[in-house]
Amino acid sequence: MKNLLRQLTQIVAPSGYEHQIREAISDLVAPYADDITTDTLGNLIVRKGAKGQGKRIMLAAHMDEIGVMVSHIDKNGFARFAPIGGVRPAYCLGGRVRFLNGRIGVINQEHTTKPNQAPTFEHLFIDLGGPNHGIRVGDVAAFDRTFEDLGDRVVSKALDDRIGVAVLIRTLQQLKSTPHEVYFVFSVQEEVGVRGATAAAYHLAPEIGIAVDVTGWGDTPNVPPMVDVKLGQGPAVKIRDRGMLADPRLVQWMIRTAEKAKIPYQREVLLSGSTDARAMQLSRAGVPAGTISIPCRYVHSPSEMIDIRDAENAVTLLTAMLGQKNTL
Repeated sequence: MKNLLRQLTQIVAPSGYEHQIREAISDLVAPYADDITTDTLGNLIVRKGAKGQGKRIMLAAHMDEIGVMVSHIDKNGFARFAPIGGVRPAYCLGGRVRFLNGRIGVINQEHTTKPNQAPTFEHLFIDLGGPNHGIRVGDVAAFDRTFEDLGDRVVSKALDDRIGVAVLIRTLQQLKSTPHEVYFVFSVQEEVGVRGATAAAYHLAPEIGIAVDVTGWGDTPNVPPMVDVKLGQGPAVKIRDRGMLADPRLVQWMIRTAEKAKIPYQREVLLSGSTDARAMQLSRAGVPAGTISIPCRYVHSPSEMIDIRDAENAVTLLTAMLGQKNTL
């Protein structure tokens, strides 16, 4: 799992520019898929199981990551930029970004800001290292951070949601057979409004939808007790977030399967944010939908942290669920 995650996180793929990560995932899943397609929007859709058998189940993990887009460049190579997705100015200062062509830039702020003043996007710029940089207005970049192995914990940029992608890949690899028609969807543009999952869910018309994504954390010093999940205590079964109330039947299926297989799990009530499950739930006439979440510290920062055991247990849980004939 760690080597796979290292490979996935280091690929630059901000929302709308997922071609490099899509190619890498396609190569990884090809030996295990019954069918692979890419839709018009760029979602990678992988089928496992015969068409028409059991339930039509859609699993979704988004390939994209937050990033920045250049909006202006002065003659000295200082670029202004707009955020792609939920980029936080406080996490940008002093950070590095990598463009699709490999060019590195350093984010800093104007000296007109007061000491200890929180930065805003209008005061931030990317230093491209001089006028001969090859970057143009409209070019995109993502945070540049290495993958670090801390034992059970790993740290990297883009764990949101490359950890979900890794869970789906591992599940596909371990799922020898299934009585259902299962679609593993590696979706695009989640960070800018679950756009990829919206299109994929309409196309596939699933009978059950499950997203795999990160969630917040409640186990660092003095964090408000708003998210009662902890790293290393198992994947979280989402019950509610800002965009979705998970289908109670799906929640019980997840919990029932976890308890029978003695897989550690947590119950998640998230007060902000949402996932691809929202798009699936509202597709067509409605779909029973839910989410398996990986607790993640410092979400949308260049150094996100997860516990690899939570991801491995999520694979075990999904594999067990998809191997059952009975679902909801």
